[in-house]
Amino acid sequence: MSAEATSPGARSRRRGRTSIDLRRLGKAALLGPASRDRLPDAIGHVADAHRAHHPDADLLVLGKAYVLAETSHRGQFRKSGEPYITHPLAVTLILAELGAETTTLTASLLHDTVEDTDVTLDQVRAEFGDEVCYLVDGVTKLEKVDYGAAAEPETFRKMLVATGNDVRVMSIKLADRLHNMRTLGVMRPEKQERIAKVTHDVLIPLAERLGVQALKTELEDLVFAILQPEEYERTRTVIADRAGAGPSLDLVAEDVRRTVREADITAEVVIRPRHFLSVHRARLKRGEMRGTDFGRLLVLVGEDADCYAVLGELHTCFTPVISEFKDFIAAPKYNLYQSLHTAVAGPGGAVVEVLIRTHQMHKVAEAGVVALGNPYAPVDGAEPADGERTDPTRPGWLSRLLEWQESATDPDTFWTTLRADLAQDREISVFLADGGMLGLPAGATCVDAAYAQYGDGAHGCIGARVNGRLATLSTVLVDGDTVQLLLAHSPAQEPRNGRDGDGDGSGTGKAGSTGGPGDVEGTPGGGRGQDPQGTADPAHGRHQDTAPGPSPEWLDHARTPAARIAIAGWLAANPESLKVAEAPPRTPGAVTAGRRGVANVVVDVPEATVRLAGCCTPVPPDAVTGFTVRGGAVTVHRAECPAVGRMTALGRPPLTVRWGDEAECRVTLYAESFGRPRLLADLTEAIATAGAAIVSANVEPPSEQRVRHTYTLQLPDAAGLPGLMRAMRDVPGVFDVRRAQHEPAP
Repeated sequence: MSAEATSPGARSRRRGRTSIDLRRLGKAALLGPASRDRLPDAIGHVADAHRAHHPDADLLVLGKAYVLAETSHRGQFRKSGEPYITHPLAVTLILAELGAETTTLTASLLHDTVEDTDVTLDQVRAEFGDEVCYLVDGVTKLEKVDYGAAAEPETFRKMLVATGNDVRVMSIKLADRLHNMRTLGVMRPEKQERIAKVTHDVLIPLAERLGVQALKTELEDLVFAILQPEEYERTRTVIADRAGAGPSLDLVAEDVRRTVREADITAEVVIRPRHFLSVHRARLKRGEMRGTDFGRLLVLVGEDADCYAVLGELHTCFTPVISEFKDFIAAPKYNLYQSLHTAVAGPGGAVVEVLIRTHQMHKVAEAGVVALGNPYAPVDGAEPADGERTDPTRPGWLSRLLEWQESATDPDTFWTTLRADLAQDREISVFLADGGMLGLPAGATCVDAAYAQYGDGAHGCIGARVNGRLATLSTVLVDGDTVQLLLAHSPAQEPRNGRDGDGDGSGTGKAGSTGGPGDVEGTPGGGRGQDPQGTADPAHGRHQDTAPGPSPEWLDHARTPAARIAIAGWLAANPESLKVAEAPPRTPGAVTAGRRGVANVVVDVPEATVRLAGCCTPVPPDAVTGFTVRGGAVTVHRAECPAVGRMTALGRPPLTVRWGDEAECRVTLYAESFGRPRLLADLTEAIATAGAAIVSANVEPPSEQRVRHTYTLQLPDAAGLPGLMRAMRDVPGVFDVRRAQHEPAP
């Protein structure tokens, strides 16, 4: 039986909540209508709340469900001595005030009948249809979940399966838990703590994911009072003593009303007091609390455009705190929340937080998926491009959650990663290089972004670019970062962007589930370099049938269930990946080979020694120019080399130079990569295969897990340079290959 006994003490903690006291309605109101044309008083209050949100709702089915529930529960009492029917009525009233549709309210009235009475699911189906029956059955399964600590992992998975196909089941469960938390006072302290702990760890985070803030905030305060009673009382004292001290929110609210009125914007400005736990957190963060810290201003407007108009007026007429600005209208949160967040300096420099949203946004912000109406009604518009469904029966995050639990063979792994994810009370938004966006928990890394974007295809991720700069997979992302995930190239996948010629070379390949990374040494990313043909190459340490994929170190940097479960599953299926091959020693310093060739250029200075500039290493058919330097030698530069402008500014006349008939040329290339075993061998093999000779090579010591290479190469034909650079970029772990071009010392 889900309901618990009522405590008058617990009821006193409900601050200013307008709700009917079902205990005072009397026996006549509970046992049935006074006449055939009139609903009983108790269900009448539910009907009034329902009609406030749905004026055309059919109330006959609610009356019918109430009669069945009251008849079935007749003679049952709660531990406080109240008739048991007060519990489903209270749960239904909570949902009605949030705007739940009729089917949800009908199921809510009946949610304990199958578990606690002789009513069967077949009877519910016959009387109210398949949809109501499905919801009642889902809630009944949730009631059977054992929330004991030892049973948590497996039973919570069962709860997700029972809930996953329709989150209205969880909505009823949350309202059920809220009423039970309100009436928990007569239970034994140890049972209060156990129920409060599970509510804190599981149900409150799920309420946040569903966007039901009205339930979440009250549950937070009730749990706060039980688990931290001393802090709760201290916070209540602070609110009573100091909320009216210092600058008043009323004065700032009036200034905001005048500002929007003068701008001819129709808006409603209200003060939103912080709930107890929010005040407690603010006090820990800010120390001494001022009057404006005990609430926020909420500005409600009619249209989306008005939100930005109000924002502009506030930032014009008040001093904005730019760091506090967030646009959740353009980039809604995963739980459908939309609003503009800002803060302005009020009287005396006091900072006032302001939320700006439309009335519809406010409805969704308070009630989340409960406010979206009948999920089975036809919906106008196309499916969102990012796959995040707004259908409350199965939001995108819940679909992914169910996929994770199917992939996790170990319940403890699923439970541990899920609780860690639910514990994240803040989300960040990161932007993808192709214009998409990912919502991730605060503290997420590039590993999490990879699995959020590619799923199992992220096994082939070997690095990332964050805000245009190379970054390791362990890099922690912050709100607003732009991330480009770099995937290992394999025959089964082609890069998204071409990497021809001497372009940037930063295009990425899209990996499937079989794609594999290079073995990134010292970074999370421990797959092994793979021979495209799958054959052994003892000379370069390549091993036949070596499976590509993540290394155990990735688990240290994964924060989301998607990443942790996928990585753990791959490692379990590929135990040979744990045997890390020994890396050959790096070649320090410079390696020389071949013979210095003669510059293939013709200059108008007889007998002059000609040198190709090392700063830009020109090759045919580059446009070139020359300058006479000390000793009468002529140095040839590419026309766009920065040194050309410097020498011209110093008054050195340029010389006319042209390429000769010989095709052979010398070029210096810079490469950037992540370190991994056999990387140098693979690069030199790619260079040799292209027919180039290495004149000199320099490999800098790794810096922040990145390795920089400088190669001076002799090519038999300059036309082969683009192909050589392409081949070097295709080596796993290499991200940039570019022509040398730096400004030399004067």
